[in-house]
Amino acid sequence: MFSYRRRRRFALSSGRSKPWMETPSYSSSRFRLRTLNGKNVWVCSTQQQQQSNEEDKDFADPNVLQVREVDLDIRHNAHVHHTNEFDITDSRVYDTREVLVIRRGQTFLAHVTFSRAFDPTKDDLRLVFEYGKSPVASKGTRVELILSDKDVTNEWGAWIESSKDALTSLRIMTPPKLVIGKWKLKIDVIKREDTKQTTYRYVHKDPIYILFNPWCKDDTVYMSDESGKLLGEYILNETGKIYVGNSKKISPRMWVFGQFTGDVLDCALDLLDQAEIKDQARHNPVVIARKLSALVNSSDDNGVLTGNWSGDYSSGTSPLEWTGSTAILEQYYRNKKPVRYGQCWVFSGVLTSVCRALGIPARSVTNFSSAHDTDGSISIDKHFNTDGEPLEDYNSDSVWNFHVWNDVWMARPDLPSGYGGWQAIDATPQEASDGVYCMGPMSLRAIREGKVSLQYDGPFVFSEVNADEVYWVVGEDGSMEKRGMNKNKVGKHISTKSVAGRSNTTQSSRDGKLCSDVEREDVTDQYKFTEGSEEERAAVREANLHSTVEGIYQTADEDVEFQINYDVDTFMGEEIKVTLTARNNSAANRTVKGTLVLGTAYYTGVFHKELLKEKLDVVLEPNKEKELEFKVDAGSYLENLVDHCMITISCVCVIQETRQHYIGRDELRLRKPSLTVKAPESAGNGQSFKVDVSFENKLPVPLTKCELRVEGPGLQKPIIHKQADVGAKGTFIASFQMTPVKSGKRDVVVYFNSRQISGVTACHSVQVK
Repeated sequence: MFSYRRRRRFALSSGRSKPWMETPSYSSSRFRLRTLNGKNVWVCSTQQQQQSNEEDKDFADPNVLQVREVDLDIRHNAHVHHTNEFDITDSRVYDTREVLVIRRGQTFLAHVTFSRAFDPTKDDLRLVFEYGKSPVASKGTRVELILSDKDVTNEWGAWIESSKDALTSLRIMTPPKLVIGKWKLKIDVIKREDTKQTTYRYVHKDPIYILFNPWCKDDTVYMSDESGKLLGEYILNETGKIYVGNSKKISPRMWVFGQFTGDVLDCALDLLDQAEIKDQARHNPVVIARKLSALVNSSDDNGVLTGNWSGDYSSGTSPLEWTGSTAILEQYYRNKKPVRYGQCWVFSGVLTSVCRALGIPARSVTNFSSAHDTDGSISIDKHFNTDGEPLEDYNSDSVWNFHVWNDVWMARPDLPSGYGGWQAIDATPQEASDGVYCMGPMSLRAIREGKVSLQYDGPFVFSEVNADEVYWVVGEDGSMEKRGMNKNKVGKHISTKSVAGRSNTTQSSRDGKLCSDVEREDVTDQYKFTEGSEEERAAVREANLHSTVEGIYQTADEDVEFQINYDVDTFMGEEIKVTLTARNNSAANRTVKGTLVLGTAYYTGVFHKELLKEKLDVVLEPNKEKELEFKVDAGSYLENLVDHCMITISCVCVIQETRQHYIGRDELRLRKPSLTVKAPESAGNGQSFKVDVSFENKLPVPLTKCELRVEGPGLQKPIIHKQADVGAKGTFIASFQMTPVKSGKRDVVVYFNSRQISGVTACHSVQVK
């Protein structure tokens, strides 16, 4: 094979093309389907009348150049475009599909076999790329490439890489701001003879998938990554961890994003069709990210997941039982109906999957003590009567134990300079934005600085991470008086899975026993300045310029301090012990009256079942403190636990002499037993291996309706193994086989679920040779 010293390039066809260059519509009556050497070829003649025998003569003429075959060199192109992990690029993985998936702003190879040697000095060749149902050149969804020596940076282009005999290799360049999705490829060979011109069209049978390219500096999702570790995590990693729990006890949940598996990419592209995004707008990650945050939930538009926080999941799958996104997205793609059910970490996991599949760097992020501001006040307002009792009719705001959303990486040309980078988006349907349940993208830098007027949904996101909790007393006449404020309640330990090999922040190391997971990265400082610092208070004041409530930052002195304590390592089945300490810092007696309540609760902060209620009536001597202890045994709470095994502790006190109010609320998350997974450290591709799973039931009751949910990209599509009951204080043991279909490091993700306890998870890595 030889290369041209002066490479002949293809360029965009201009509007001043010669008449013979104009391509009739694909459905034009001038195109006729003919058979040449057993292959169907579309033939077009500029003459309105052409005899059939003349067409047949053309077909028989050995001098007429015909496209016999186009080889898109799928495996080579996929490797250099970082798309080789997509199942659909390899017919040896799960099914027989093998189609080209590439990233925009980067060249790819196409090998064309002609009926004879291609002569660029004599033969006229035209490449046609089309996107959507109605491709139009003016919208950038239809492109013609013709022979030219002109090469324009960041535009369509192509050249002959090499040519020998009937085989010619073309290298084709796509623009970095190209519409993403499935493109059609057609190749026209034009025969000119006297006044007659005939076009022979080859139509490639499979679409070409073109995605965002975070490796390309001119793409709006470009992420500088010299080490390769950032995009290795935020684009290429198919398994990860999503953090749950509360601000005092954080735990990782294994999650299989599976962005390269099966029909996930097709499902992601179908969501863009369902969103009715105009074809020409599908180059813009800002538009797409916002639409995806709406389409992952089903609240408005028949999207992927239906949310359910009721505790009754009998009509679907409990959110706690999902192991990853693949089963959800493939079920949705197959049935075109919302999948039941999801909660915030499930919505986030699915959104991470579709963003990574499309080429947008994404991560799942957990905010502990996450505020839900419903009225735009940029504060969390709690209302009480004059006796310190909560007024639920007034209290629409809430603080969730944790809330999971997403960060996506992109430029923001629609914002002032400097506000690109990580952007928060959220698919959990909490509050409507522009009439639709979606959120973001909102610049993290803007959130940190309190610039909540920038698009999108700034006040809501700022409140989630940095709102102050404000306590109001409502008089009998309806008047309201602010009686306290907690400036350090909201936005704790904002967490995501760290990038492999990158050191975590100093905040993580200070957490100690808060979370022993070494892969957790604390990104709180990306969302807000250090709590209580001048910068953080300035950001709060800046944000409150857009609040619906004025004058909430006038505070009064308080001379009695309260503290709630408990053992954060309490396991399910153990007795719960809580202590309340009250200290009088004044020189006079202080009388404390109020109520302490322990109960089970959903992670959203919604109260479920009362377990204990104690009235308080304590006299504190000057500069003295008292400690009160409260206990709840396992038999009183096990049947009343929901979802994440949260125990809420609420204390409302009024100091009789000063009318100081104390409103304390904390959450104890009971620990679940651990799951043990044993499997080989390495295995051969295509060779089965055994996985052993064991689980110790620490509860004094049997576990019923047990199951194992297992999956692992390149190892096993999602599967459910039903299991026998596990006796009280008994041990569960199970085994199953897995067979790798891809090489490299692969993760086995296992979930144990039962009626009494769900979402006990573990992971094991296998190096597949």
